[in-house]
Amino acid sequence: MNLIKQKRELNAVTTMLTLEAPEIAAKALPGQFVIVRSGELGERIPLTIADYDRVAGTISIIFQKVGASTMALGALQEGEMLTDLAGPLGTPTELEGYRKVAVVGGGVGCAIAYPQAKFLHAEGADVTLIAGFRTKEIVILEDEMRRASTTLRLATDDGSYGEHGFVTNILKNCIDSGSAFDAVIAIGPVPMMRAVAELTRPYGIKTIVSLNPIMIDGTGMCGGCRVTVGGQVKFACVDGPDFDGHEVDFAELAHRNANFKAREGHARDAACRLLNQQ
Repeated sequence: MNLIKQKRELNAVTTMLTLEAPEIAAKALPGQFVIVRSGELGERIPLTIADYDRVAGTISIIFQKVGASTMALGALQEGEMLTDLAGPLGTPTELEGYRKVAVVGGGVGCAIAYPQAKFLHAEGADVTLIAGFRTKEIVILEDEMRRASTTLRLATDDGSYGEHGFVTNILKNCIDSGSAFDAVIAIGPVPMMRAVAELTRPYGIKTIVSLNPIMIDGTGMCGGCRVTVGGQVKFACVDGPDFDGHEVDFAELAHRNANFKAREGHARDAACRLLNQQ
């Protein structure tokens, strides 16, 4: 069991937990994830390591309270214990050697984009971090992202904060204005990552995406997180979660991710009724 050292509500539906996990913090690298479980009967939830502190022996995870399991996780308080925490899992993002990089985050995907940008910035790379949100109310990690980048371009779909428009528009403007990026790293909703990959394809810019398929055990045994990359079946938990965005079958990924939406909705509604009765 792992102690919750700090709880921070980033917006109405997004929570950050800082957990006591010295063994994981000692080995964690950007791009890796953990699997958490709240309660003896809790569901296994894969969450990217949003930050880590090797000296303090802590890691941070960020999640949206959208289903029964994440709602239960979000109900935990500082000083309480997380039932299970396994990691670090996945293959770290290959970030060495880049001198000029665009890191593109969409919504809660910024929780994954942030550690990538932070690592690159600390290594001396010129980092343009493009962070997009639907509206001002759901913006997260603005101060952290600003410190982790050379330039932060924050945008909202409705223009309520930062620049008005989509992250793809900003990225295209940067490229067309002469920003010679060694690579683009895109993390967020599947349609956003697909749009970024299609944008960068004609420019020949290496594009890395972090995939979020259905995941269960996180060790490659169940096969639930299979994705098709370059015409080959890969397991996101052990082969990824980062892949070449120009080779990902995004249509298949979107279809598989939608398979359990109805069931998730029923579980969420049941959890809401239970919480409202307490």
